[in-house]
Amino acid sequence: MLFNSIGFLIFLPIVFILYWFVFNKKYQFQNILLLVASFYFYACWDWRFLFLLVFSIGLDFFSGLKIEKSKTGSEAKFWLALSIIINLGFLGFFKYYNFFVESFVDLLSNVGFKVNPWLLSIVLPVGISFYTFHGLSYVIDIYKKRITAERNFVDYSVFVSYFPLLVAGPIERATHLLPQIQKKRYFNYELAADGMRQIMWGLFKKMVVADNCAPLVNEIFTHYQTESASNLALGSILFAFQIYGDFSGYSDIALGVSKLFGIELLKNFAFPYFSRDIAEFWRRWHISLSSWFRDYLYIPLGGSKGGLMMKIRNTFIIFLVSGFWHGANWTFIVWGGLNALYFMPLLISNKNRQNLEVVAMGRFIPSLKEIFQILITFSLTCFAWIFFRSESVSQAIDYIRRIFSSTLFSIPHQLPYKVLVLILLMLIIEWVNRTKVHGLEIERFNPWVRRILYVGIIYIILRYANFGNNEFIYFQF
Repeated sequence: MLFNSIGFLIFLPIVFILYWFVFNKKYQFQNILLLVASFYFYACWDWRFLFLLVFSIGLDFFSGLKIEKSKTGSEAKFWLALSIIINLGFLGFFKYYNFFVESFVDLLSNVGFKVNPWLLSIVLPVGISFYTFHGLSYVIDIYKKRITAERNFVDYSVFVSYFPLLVAGPIERATHLLPQIQKKRYFNYELAADGMRQIMWGLFKKMVVADNCAPLVNEIFTHYQTESASNLALGSILFAFQIYGDFSGYSDIALGVSKLFGIELLKNFAFPYFSRDIAEFWRRWHISLSSWFRDYLYIPLGGSKGGLMMKIRNTFIIFLVSGFWHGANWTFIVWGGLNALYFMPLLISNKNRQNLEVVAMGRFIPSLKEIFQILITFSLTCFAWIFFRSESVSQAIDYIRRIFSSTLFSIPHQLPYKVLVLILLMLIIEWVNRTKVHGLEIERFNPWVRRILYVGIIYIILRYANFGNNEFIYFQF
């Protein structure tokens, strides 16, 4: 079931009405409803993988109890290791089996051995990377004694499978979400109204910006060998806005939907394309994943406490693992490595935390220096996105090679003026509200200005949205 589908348009009001008007006597009843709704939501993708989700929930729930009840450190480590190995084992099998087999075969062929690999036609369970990380953070936090094990199976199940975040995040923490699940919720009109605005803005970014960029990007990347250099450069820029509109749009819808039920999820995007350096970009892009790797990989590896070489090693590890998390292809690993290289000058010069405030704070117009920094950071990001979007590393390299040719400074043929205007509109609205959580958090505006803007956004969605039920990009991860 897609957020941008008729099915969800029917599903959401039904759950909302039942939640607030039928099951509102006790939060435990509301949790049961959320669990049933979440399982139904997930089963709409493929009911067979619902059993895998339930198994993952049961595994981590039981492991958490065993870790907490362990009388020795070695016993606790055993249950932690068991949970991690099984979780990563399932993730590795469904997501990376064919990748490892094909990579091993390629290695053998390079030294003269020919092998017929045994590949499997494996369907990737939607959301497996996200709910696996929910469970891993939970058992690790129990082992580290940051939280106590949950005794209520329904409450824990809702934490892992809560339908707004189930298939594409944000990646939640038990310390943040479980306390909200375990208390009575009261309907908050202001929160719900803000949730509706955030849903509207997410639909705009997904259905208007991302889905209008998608066919242009597909055309350019599919036929890149016959495109001019300026068109190839345009393709990389359009993909940058496609993936941003698609993924941040999903996150906005997820956060907005959750607000309707009185539950606030972790912020996942903070206007990353206004970043002044690559470190700021990664503090603002897919925040829940970046912070997950920081807390559960970077810091356990030693973080920034060691010498410069340890910092460099740890930074490369988290970027490469982050790239590999996105998919079973060398393109993602190169993409992660490239971002690590971008990060190195800032890390070595100890300037990776120099841009912590919002750009042009207290000013509407940024300085020329800030404009230059934003453009450089965006250009580096677009360059890396070429690897992310390409089918193979060789294709990405060939694509980049063709960009640097004599036609780079020519005008792209058939400029997509409509799409560029829609992107510009998105950027203007987000620039005005860059200190807020989302683009339509405009309660400080005059009521008539707000109404005009809402009507305008709704009109643009109805007029220019792609209503083809296009899936979100991050469903494949």
